[in-house]
Amino acid sequence: MKLKFLFFTLFICVIGFSQNKGTITGVLLDKDSNNQSLPFANVQIKGTKIGTNTDVEGKYTIAIAPGNYTVQFSFVGYETTEVPVTVVANETVTANSSLGSGSYKLKDVVVKSSGGREKETALLLEQKNAVVIKQSIGAQEMSRKGVSDVEEGLTKITGITKVGSRGLFVRGLEDRYNNLLINDLATPSNNPYNKYIALDLFPTDIVGVIDVYKTFNTNIYGDFAGGTFNIQTTRPSKSITKLSIGIGYTTNNSFSDFLIAENADSPEGFFGLTGKYRKIPSALGSSPASVTMTPEQSLNAYKDSGFNVADNKSPLNTSIGFLNSEKFDFENEKSFSYLLSLSFDNDYKITNGVQRNFNNNPSGYVYNSNFITTDYSYETSFTGLVGLNYNTKKLKLSYNTTYIKTTKSLIQDQFGIANTSVSTNDILIRTNQLDETAYLNNQLLGEYALTDNNDQNIKAGVSYAFTKFAQPDRKFFSGPKSGDTDITTSIAGNNFIRQYLDITSDYYYSGLAEYNYKFGKEEKNKKFSVGYNGYASNMESSYRFVIPTTGPTFTGPINSIDSQLNSYLANNTFAFRESSNATWQAKLFQSANAGYANLLYNFDNKWEVNGGLRVESTLRETQYRAQGSFDDPFIKLSYDNLYFLPSLNVKYEVTDASNMRFSATKTYTLPIIMEAYPIEYINADGTSTRGNPYLLNSENYNVDLKYEIFPSAKELFSVGLFGKKILDPIERTFIANAANTTITTYLNSDQAILFGAEFDFLYDLGRINENLANFSWGFNTSLMHTQVDVKPTFTDADGNVTTSIETHQKRELQGASKYLINSDLKYQFNFNSDWSNTLSLVYSVFGKRIYAIGTGGLDHIYELPVNQLDFVWGSKVSKNIDLKFSTQNILNPNIKFKQGNDGNAPLMDEATIRNYKKGVEFSMSLGYTF
Repeated sequence: MKLKFLFFTLFICVIGFSQNKGTITGVLLDKDSNNQSLPFANVQIKGTKIGTNTDVEGKYTIAIAPGNYTVQFSFVGYETTEVPVTVVANETVTANSSLGSGSYKLKDVVVKSSGGREKETALLLEQKNAVVIKQSIGAQEMSRKGVSDVEEGLTKITGITKVGSRGLFVRGLEDRYNNLLINDLATPSNNPYNKYIALDLFPTDIVGVIDVYKTFNTNIYGDFAGGTFNIQTTRPSKSITKLSIGIGYTTNNSFSDFLIAENADSPEGFFGLTGKYRKIPSALGSSPASVTMTPEQSLNAYKDSGFNVADNKSPLNTSIGFLNSEKFDFENEKSFSYLLSLSFDNDYKITNGVQRNFNNNPSGYVYNSNFITTDYSYETSFTGLVGLNYNTKKLKLSYNTTYIKTTKSLIQDQFGIANTSVSTNDILIRTNQLDETAYLNNQLLGEYALTDNNDQNIKAGVSYAFTKFAQPDRKFFSGPKSGDTDITTSIAGNNFIRQYLDITSDYYYSGLAEYNYKFGKEEKNKKFSVGYNGYASNMESSYRFVIPTTGPTFTGPINSIDSQLNSYLANNTFAFRESSNATWQAKLFQSANAGYANLLYNFDNKWEVNGGLRVESTLRETQYRAQGSFDDPFIKLSYDNLYFLPSLNVKYEVTDASNMRFSATKTYTLPIIMEAYPIEYINADGTSTRGNPYLLNSENYNVDLKYEIFPSAKELFSVGLFGKKILDPIERTFIANAANTTITTYLNSDQAILFGAEFDFLYDLGRINENLANFSWGFNTSLMHTQVDVKPTFTDADGNVTTSIETHQKRELQGASKYLINSDLKYQFNFNSDWSNTLSLVYSVFGKRIYAIGTGGLDHIYELPVNQLDFVWGSKVSKNIDLKFSTQNILNPNIKFKQGNDGNAPLMDEATIRNYKKGVEFSMSLGYTF
């Protein structure tokens, strides 16, 4: 409460603070767009560090001490203008102006600062001039659309959609086919179940531009088939301090009954700091052995981490952020700037729906289990970034440190039929789980001009990262419910189980070095590049089990069962013991090292060719033990590949405002870590996920053809065709184990053929009617057809080569949608001269796709389409205060997975195997810029 009062007091004091200054105000117009307003242009008091940007209506305001000044207006691709003004104390002087491209042409524009690249118009110009097929979204567009994080921003780009917690899909392909760079350097994932770090952890305040490459160029890693995302962190162009706070309400979530682990229902739990209470007992040592703790040791070990949960009402979601940046200009074009960003978010989520799986009987496929599953999850995230930048006329140096910590406290209740062969239908399985991730990345980058005119330059960078993923004391118990609040359960080896999963990356090194030589009259169109980039990482895991010795069967309260367990421990009735096996430990080393050469060449100012070769060596070395003795030597699997990856990108300038593009490349795809990692991850209901260390990398042959036209500096229309051939595609499948429960695992198919089309446009509706001048419409879609040929044999997770068990020998590619659609409608208006507003309605949908491949005569599991509709109202109340109100997931669709009915026998039960709704989320944020 004291902290809230302090923030409130500081906020009021700052707003109330004023000086005896004058004001310069005005409107900046765009000559090239019929004198429409020019938003986000630079307005600078010449010879000082005082400046601002025009708002969405082209308006600006500067408070300054009395005196004579020159106001300088500039925007990338436009000629700079200057207006002299005289400022008088407590008075307002108006200085309007307009900018035009004048003698500039689009192809003359060379963006030389990240500040310029953040603007929508600059990015459209860059997209037009680039030879490779790429799209970008900058700080300006993300601000206009009310985007708060990188992941949300990327969904505004053609062919990209977000799928729950499974990340981004590009052209309908799962995240295993995508890759991530930060400032051109490779970076690890904080979660081994994902290909790259969750992008919703990066607030847009720290991002200048996000580049999305859908075609391969030799200076980026060959590991992608969908897209490569390159996050360029922002370089401050002015001094700014900003404080932001936010709250959120979600229907059927907020103010609802909410279960949370007892030790997480505390101030420490609010910030996600309870992992220290869930560490493996010291009595069990750092490596497993046949140790049975005494009852007293067991009681002491788990006094702060039991099975109890707190039953409360879920509060509102909250967020807070702080940003401070300063730029200092010195003589001889030298400057230094820094950026500090801190943010914290929390989120309470409740989902409820069916969860089932099928097995076969003589009459057809019937439920093996049939639950109503309720998840109560409390999630926290903290992101911190420190950026330092030093520039001279020839040298640019930057250092960035990024730290991210996330937690997820989950209570899951599965209630229903655990096994249809048993008649009881009142079984409850409770899981109590904490996920923790940590990510630390340090980057040092530099660029140096070897010549005064920058015809030759070198750039280099290195990074060191550390990651950790842990599930300490993941535990569950089960039994028949007794009334509404009690459970009858047994203390036994298959009940009250505790798991300890820890996956730590000892190091992740990444580096790059590149030499560029520009030549010819048009220096931007003739360039030779040669370089190196690569990474190396080492990871080790520990997966241990602790179970009870046999104890009594008893009935007790579900939410506060520890009192009876502790009573039994105090009376020496049972104890906990280690139950890990020889598979508890595994190791993984991965590396990629590549050299490349590339030539960008212009012919007759119409044709541009960008071609080159990348030679990339990859190594994936896995060490693990099979079931057996702890003293057995590690099984060592090594996959060492050398790839020759050619790249050809051609652009033909049809007119000054339109291009035709062609690309032909070869790439490869690595599996996500846990897809190929030798761990069988076991759930409370007996289902499991098992990595397959015998997975091969995929090889991808890609071709793209695209036509694009830029009717104005703010509009775009494009149509593209693409095709891919993927050898040894990696796919998710499911099989049954001896107990007839489902194991999710992974395999290589023979090959997949993909082809499709993309359409994208940004349209100013003022072209239709001048009354619609404040409206604009963006739309993009991807349509795709896929076909997979299945291998007659496959290698399972034990290394056995067996006959294929897939139900269909020809089918669609797992994880690929036939269509994706993204669209947004924007309306801009003002309440008064200082209060500008932008309303955006954003829609997306993806087509039905295979979630897991069917085996053993059973058809595939399908993920059904999800229609997402969001509304965002961004309001710039003044130059200091901005508000954002959003309503997300307005349609609140039923997220549904279905068992297909095209197997060797009919489904005898309803096909839905998982469904839930997320609720409609209403959120509001307030930002104050000092």
